[in-house]
Amino acid sequence: MFSKAFMDELLKPQQLYSHRTMKTVLTRLAHASIMRLNPASMDRLYELMVMAFKYQVFLCLRPKDLLLISYNHMDTIREFVKDTPMAVNQVDETHRKIIEAYSSLSEGELQLLRQTLLTFFQDMHVRVSLFLKDQIQNPNGRFALTTSGPVPHGTDVPGLIRIFDCRGREVRRREFPSGGSYTSSIREGSFELHGNRVIRLGMNMYVNMLGDTHVQGSLYGSPNPLAKEELNLLARLMGSMKAENKPKDESGFRINLFNTDKEEAEAGASASAEESLYGVINIQAMQDEQAASELARIAGQFEEEEEEEKPEKPSNNKGEELLAMMDDL
Repeated sequence: MFSKAFMDELLKPQQLYSHRTMKTVLTRLAHASIMRLNPASMDRLYELMVMAFKYQVFLCLRPKDLLLISYNHMDTIREFVKDTPMAVNQVDETHRKIIEAYSSLSEGELQLLRQTLLTFFQDMHVRVSLFLKDQIQNPNGRFALTTSGPVPHGTDVPGLIRIFDCRGREVRRREFPSGGSYTSSIREGSFELHGNRVIRLGMNMYVNMLGDTHVQGSLYGSPNPLAKEELNLLARLMGSMKAENKPKDESGFRINLFNTDKEEAEAGASASAEESLYGVINIQAMQDEQAASELARIAGQFEEEEEEEKPEKPSNNKGEELLAMMDDL
């Protein structure tokens, strides 16, 4: 995913991709591993990913926090591959490219970037059980944001009016109810290659964040009793494969994000009817097909590189290794 050709293409100044193109990229990246998802499961995975990121963009107290989300992602990936120096160097190089591309943007440009992302997300109202049970998402799929919490770094807690005279001297103060319980930000996160990002946006949403770090939103604020339930659901989905139906020569395994194959087939068949029910309108630009074909060409290099780097005696326990990695997570 961090190959030079692919990252150079992503970081070029260009128009925002459509949901169809983004889903194509996600599908190619997912299928570059040993996992295989059919279209219905991939649609559900894409929706879950989009809704999780949409909520985190909502929680950004200032546009600059978008960079800290990406840096948290990079830090986590770096931790995954810390024992492989070649992979660490590739992650660091990608991180430097992201810093070079976005660190020089002004607050206004970052705000435009955040607004563009919210425009991309505005028609996505998929209900997520974790969000619904934690009451941060309404039954109609829209998020319910809290009016309390820390304020953006460098700003004052609302609730105070200061009055100055013509010479700029403060002559009177008056307090007013702010309508929420606000606190000052602790400190600013690091925007360097390494450092404490302070905020937890972009990190594991299932883990309870404790300590004196900057916790954002009710999703990270208190222990979530539903986290275990969600992880158990993932474990059941991962373990719901039927060994007798698996071809003997197949080295990978298939993931079904539905409870049964029948439910998955029904979800795929009813996709068009559901779009009609909720009034979803898909508008595709001509340039989207060109972008999709170009990204598909670059993504095709993954398979070529994989064939070149494939060992002479491939391991037969890839599934067991992946499950062990997921247990560590």
